[in-house]
Amino acid sequence: MEKKVMFLGTGSSVGKSILTAALCRIFYRKGYKVAPFKSQNMALNSFVTKDGKEMGRAQVVQAEAAGLEPTVEMNPILLKPTTDIGSQVILNGKVYKNLKAADYYLEKDYLKTVIMKSYNNLSSKHDVIMIEGAGGCAEINLRDKDIVNMGLAEMIDAPVILIGDIDRGGVFASIYGSFMLLEPEDRKRIKGFIINKFRGDVDLLTPGIKMLEEMIDIPCLGVIPHMELNIDDEDSVTHRFEGNKGSGINIGIIKLPHISNFSDFTPLELEKDVNIKYISSKGQMDDIDLILIPGSKNTIDDMRFIFDRGIDQDIYRKYKSGTNIIGICGGYQILGREIIDDNNVESSINRINGLGLLNTKTIMAKEKSTTQISGEFINGFELLKDFEDMPVSGYEIHMGETEIIANDVPAIRLENGKLDGTISKCGKIFGTYLHGIFENDKFRNNILNYMREKKGLEMVAESIDYKSLKEREYDKLADTVSEHIDLTKIMEILEL
Repeated sequence: MEKKVMFLGTGSSVGKSILTAALCRIFYRKGYKVAPFKSQNMALNSFVTKDGKEMGRAQVVQAEAAGLEPTVEMNPILLKPTTDIGSQVILNGKVYKNLKAADYYLEKDYLKTVIMKSYNNLSSKHDVIMIEGAGGCAEINLRDKDIVNMGLAEMIDAPVILIGDIDRGGVFASIYGSFMLLEPEDRKRIKGFIINKFRGDVDLLTPGIKMLEEMIDIPCLGVIPHMELNIDDEDSVTHRFEGNKGSGINIGIIKLPHISNFSDFTPLELEKDVNIKYISSKGQMDDIDLILIPGSKNTIDDMRFIFDRGIDQDIYRKYKSGTNIIGICGGYQILGREIIDDNNVESSINRINGLGLLNTKTIMAKEKSTTQISGEFINGFELLKDFEDMPVSGYEIHMGETEIIANDVPAIRLENGKLDGTISKCGKIFGTYLHGIFENDKFRNNILNYMREKKGLEMVAESIDYKSLKEREYDKLADTVSEHIDLTKIMEILEL
């Protein structure tokens, strides 16, 4: 029988995802067959598995930390918000339907069967399951509907470790309050708590920990220090949107309201001479050397945002002055002349003009394209001089089809014979459906070196090996967490 433990939080963004990844890595290095599981994830930062199924990015990170190829069993339900009260529901990696929150909960019984089938399949193949909850575990208004926190713990009879974030303040109150709001049977499942993101002298914290242990009669299993890690964030709670500071190449990323798959830009953020700036209003682009338009879960609404904020005027001004622009997925659609959504797939608006910087037209389709794919460039653009035979790989997640309607040329021939992307006739604009394109080290270094040369910066012979860097970061995470938790007690909880 599989061993399992569940990590629940006092709230959102307390570090559940990253600590689950840490424990996956720790037990993987101990020789166990360990896998992550999250029954329901709400995120716009998603991934496509090798068999063409969509899942949350956080479980991809956890799978990589566990030395596994990600599978949709690790995250059977993915909610991708489309409005403030509704989401596109992805079940077992495929679009199920769009539902408002109230309607979603009416499907609880069916969703439970989906969850249990995935969990049982996963647990039959692994020794240890590391389970992540969602948000805060003490949402008392949702307990009878819960399928991701204590409701899931009850379904699979899992012991629980509670995580609190001291960096935001009030950690003792949040742990105590969460514990006391739980039903008595749920409290019995909690076997310990972890204080996360600590800065300072732990000796000053110790008296409070002892008092809290006496109040709730569960032990503290560790105090984890604040860590700087180059590991993908789960969603738009990320601090990366604050940008970074430095000299070198200045890249401006349009911060769309419905931004998706912002992890596309993580490899760029890791380059020492690249400075990332997120653009959310007019007048922020004066120092920008390259403009990136990211993916979107609601392309038409995000196109309106660009017009309403006057960001389009800055984009046109920078384009006329010679600045290059790259759009990915929804950003690719935004660069075209027109976006049509007669079936109201993403929006109640049927059509909208795009920026018109590419001679393309996008028609939204009811069927979503989800696939991992490889190909090679057949045409280059200004930033990509050495394009001949350059291989590139990534994954597609989109509901629309884009066609070239005049002058411009396709960018990439895919392995399935289809063409992807568009390059403008002037060579300054490039759009593609390939998420993860900047994870291709040769491609990334080629365009960055062009910009380095243009700015008189030192050229880089070899770019970062992104895959190797991630492996080092997972080990760094595991080493730090191992040093600051009571692993013996956690193994006892797991009955190992």
